[in-house]
Order: sequence, then structure tokens, then C-alpha cells
Amino acid sequence: MANIISDETIEYVGILAKLELSGEEKEQAKKDMGSMLDYIDKLGELDTKGVEPMSHVFPVKNVFREDVVTNEDMRDAVLKNAPGEKNGMFTVPRTFE
Repeated sequence: MANIISDETIEYVGILAKLELSGEEKEQAKKDMGSMLDYIDKLGELDTKGVEPMSHVFPVKNVFREDVVTNEDMRDAVLKNAPGEKNGMFTVPRTFE
């Protein structure tokens, strides 16, 4: 394990995550974080020359469609349900004086 995680680092991560870790949990977290960093180091050893960068593993593309209006202007029908109407807008009782 080339990456050594200090007790201070574990304490700091615990504070950031708002966790109270027991001694056993701190030791396990140190091992887990060390394993993750070792794996990242191992990935860094891979030869990626000639590999095209990608943002997603699967071929994902946006599917665009034309915007089509599916309902007409229904202002008059909506305003029929309003408690009051003035100049094409709802009027409601005051809530503040």
C-alpha cells in the first residue's frame, strides 16, 4: 500500500461528513481509503494512448424534437373559475393590509 492515510485525514473526513467514528471504524476507513488510492494508482499505469476521451460509457445523444403547441389559448375558460377577474388576470382577496 503506497498511499498511507493518516489519522488526521480520517478525523478531518469524519468532521466533513459529520460522522463520529469509533476506533475500529477509523481503522477500517484508513484501509478502505488506502485501497481506493491504490486502485487509482493502478489505473494511472494503464496505456491510454489512442483511446478517445468520452463523457459516457454508452453512446448517448440528445434527441431533439420540434416544439408543437398542443393546446390553444384557454385564458377565458380558466378565468371562469377565478374568484375574480380584472384585465384578463386573477383577482384575489388581500392577504396583507
